[in-house]
Amino acid sequence: MNRPSRAPAEWTGLPAITADRVGDARAILGEGPSWDPVREVLWWVDIKGRQLHRTALDGTDRAIDVAQPLGCVVLRASGGLMGATPEGFVAIDPDDGTLTLLASVEADDPDTRMNDGKVDPAGRFWAGTMRDDERPVGGALYRLDPDLRVTRMLTRVSIANGLDWTDDGREMLYIDTTTQRIDRIEYDAASGGLGARRPWVSIPDPAGHPDGMTLDAEGCAWVALWGAWCVVRFAPDGTPLARIDVPASSTSSCVFGGPDLDQLFITTAQWPDPSVAAPGAGGLYVARPGVRGRPPTAFAG
Repeated sequence: MNRPSRAPAEWTGLPAITADRVGDARAILGEGPSWDPVREVLWWVDIKGRQLHRTALDGTDRAIDVAQPLGCVVLRASGGLMGATPEGFVAIDPDDGTLTLLASVEADDPDTRMNDGKVDPAGRFWAGTMRDDERPVGGALYRLDPDLRVTRMLTRVSIANGLDWTDDGREMLYIDTTTQRIDRIEYDAASGGLGARRPWVSIPDPAGHPDGMTLDAEGCAWVALWGAWCVVRFAPDGTPLARIDVPASSTSSCVFGGPDLDQLFITTAQWPDPSVAAPGAGGLYVARPGVRGRPPTAFAG
C-alpha cells in the first residue's frame, strides 16, 4: 500500500519503496536487529522496554522480558545469543531471556549503557556505550574477542550506533549519531585493529540523524535516519540512491533477513514520548528493496 511520504526534502527526489508493518509490537525503543537463519526468525530488542523480541516471518512475535536494557542482540556460534547491557557483554538464553555477564564494561560508571553492536567478519563482537542522558563524548566503542577479552577501540563517543564491514575486509563503517556522519575507518581483519578514520557521508541535521546501518551484497549502505521517517541507501561513493518510507519518524536500525536475504527489516521507536508518537511508531517493518543482504556472522566465543 502506498502512503504519503513524510521524508525530509533532502530525500524526496529518491526512488521510494514502502515498508509494511510486521506484527503488532509497539516498542518504546526498538533497536539492534539480527536475522537468525537457523530458526528463521528476527531477533531484536526494545531497549527501554527491557524486552527481547523474536519475530517470525508470518508476523508472530514473542516478547521476552529481560532484566536490563539490551542495546542489541547477535547470534553466538556456540549456541544461544549475545547482547550488550549497562553491565557489559552478556550471553542470552533465547528461551527465557536469562542474561549471563561474560565481560564487564564500564562497571565503575553507572550512568552509561551499551547501545548498538554487531559481529565483525572474524567473529568479534563490537558494541559502544553512551550516557543514558545522552550527554556528549561520554562513551566509547569496545571489541569483545572470542576469548572474552575486551578492548576499548574508540573514545569520546557520544551515541555509538550503526557499524558494518566492507567485503574486502579493509574498512569498518561507523556511526556516532551526534556527528551527523557515517565514517569509514581502516580495519585490520587479522588483528581487529583500527587505523585512520575519515568522514564518508554527512547528513544535514534537518534530514534526520544517522542511527543503525547495514551493508547489502552490492556494497551499498542502508542507514536508518532517526526523525526522518525513512531509511536511505547510499552507494559506495556516498551518493544517495533510494529510500524506504516508514510510518514512524524514529527509524532506528535495519538488517537483511528472510530465507533469501532479500527482505530489509526496520526497527522503530516511540521514544521519547509514546503519548504523542505516530500510530506506527515502535513497530517492526519490512521492505523488499530489490537487492540482497549478506549472511550474518555469529560471535565466535
